[in-house]
Amino acid sequence: MLVYNALRTPDGTVIESRHRHDYVTYSDTNGKKYMIDGGLDYVRCSHNGDEVRLTVTTEDGHEKVREVMTWGTYGINGDQPLKQVKLSDMNTAHIQACLDTQPGMYPQIKSAMNTELEYRGVTSDE
Repeated sequence: MLVYNALRTPDGTVIESRHRHDYVTYSDTNGKKYMIDGGLDYVRCSHNGDEVRLTVTTEDGHEKVREVMTWGTYGINGDQPLKQVKLSDMNTAHIQACLDTQPGMYPQIKSAMNTELEYRGVTSDE
């Protein structure tokens, strides 16, 4: 299951699709257009032949997953600008709060968060 859907263009720009139908495009300095789509549901991307696919799945192992999977947050009070935080950088209480209050999250995200708690030696309340 997908946890990160991105590609790197020849000029080093990384474009990422975060959710289904999140169609992201980029015009590289080489004049070619690049795109990625599908979020964590499917991968659809350009095939110019010089881009690097950076897609990560749950099969890539937790060490890799925790460094690329992100969670969007508006801060503890919900009054900050949206910020994407890597799973490895989230504090344990934040991970637990997400698991406790976000029943509609992707199953692979839920699994990665539970695995992260185990990785840290913490047992989820679920």
